[in-house]
Amino acid sequence: MNIDRTPIDSYFPDMQSAYKAARSVSQAVSDHFYKHHRDVFLHPEPLLASPPSPQVIEAIIDTTFWTSLRKEEGRSPKISIAYLSPDQADNPLVFGEMLPFNANSLTKLAPAVERSGIHLGVWAYDNELYVWGTTRQIPALCFVLEVIEPGMLVIKHRRIDGFGKFVNVAVLKGDQVKIIDENSGRVPACPNVVNSMMGFNSATIWNDSLNVLVQLAVSMRDHGRGGILLVVPSGSDSWRESIIHPISYAVEPAYSELAGLRDQVSNNTKSGIWQSKLTAAIHNLAGLTAVDGATIINENYELLAFGAKIGRSAKGSPVEEMLVTEPIIGNEGKIIHPVQNGGTRHLSAAQFIHDQHDATALVASQDGKFTIFSWTPYKQKVQAHRVDALLL
Repeated sequence: MNIDRTPIDSYFPDMQSAYKAARSVSQAVSDHFYKHHRDVFLHPEPLLASPPSPQVIEAIIDTTFWTSLRKEEGRSPKISIAYLSPDQADNPLVFGEMLPFNANSLTKLAPAVERSGIHLGVWAYDNELYVWGTTRQIPALCFVLEVIEPGMLVIKHRRIDGFGKFVNVAVLKGDQVKIIDENSGRVPACPNVVNSMMGFNSATIWNDSLNVLVQLAVSMRDHGRGGILLVVPSGSDSWRESIIHPISYAVEPAYSELAGLRDQVSNNTKSGIWQSKLTAAIHNLAGLTAVDGATIINENYELLAFGAKIGRSAKGSPVEEMLVTEPIIGNEGKIIHPVQNGGTRHLSAAQFIHDQHDATALVASQDGKFTIFSWTPYKQKVQAHRVDALLL
């Protein structure tokens, strides 16, 4: 394979997308990558993937969308496309001959790359896209398009330091397009965990990829059983006023494994050993949220209880309304009654935050929906942040 030719990705003169959403989203996504590549130049970063042009984005989305609707041996393809050249990847598997980037090639290759963390490397040569091989390691801000299910795609990129969940940029499902709103995290009292999931502003994209709550949210969603995680202030027992006693599974003394590992990884983010231990501890704690009731940790990530039943504080009043928002462009917050937002988990979490303003509640549904509840002082209401699009 000749990888020395100069890639030209500025235009595809014969590009005619059959999937209309590919063209509608391509410019906004391209602007996102170019903007953050410019921002990165203010920081020392040895290697970045090249930002894709709107035409390249459109072509990759269009081909991958139609591929996702096919089947190979009765199974729908689940693939992850990374736009980078072989020399931008770390230890890539390079094919002897490049393959044309089309539905036939992707469908045939899908069984070999469907496991998490494997990307098909795609690059443009002479105004044509080719699959050059596979890679498990990609540079920061590398354009990635992942097939979640037939007709559902997520555009994302790796965080700067390479640890933690990728940052989602847009979600496409059929003719529905959700582009993550970079400004939604700048509203007053937006929880830090929501900002970290978005990973767009300079503070979070550079310094917050180890946010444990983001990793816990991903793990809670992945176990598929639904659950509630309550995060309460350290050094205060006021949360107990909103919990029915006795607590089925109280933890005494507080279990601090995750807190200790988090600090060690923060001081040595390049250590694969500590990252592995932290990931295992996160999965262990997230698994407790599958038990009926709420899992409770403090702000230092110390486990206080699980399987706890939420009740209204004797000093509190019933929650009557809340603000529901989603961090996507074009979304407008709506004030609704909590029973309109979901089932028992959502209602009890909303009541807990209504009573405990300094707490945060993370709620996973069995169907994959995810909501983060917090108190919004400037509205004096519970706010439900729908973050499904950030966790795919």
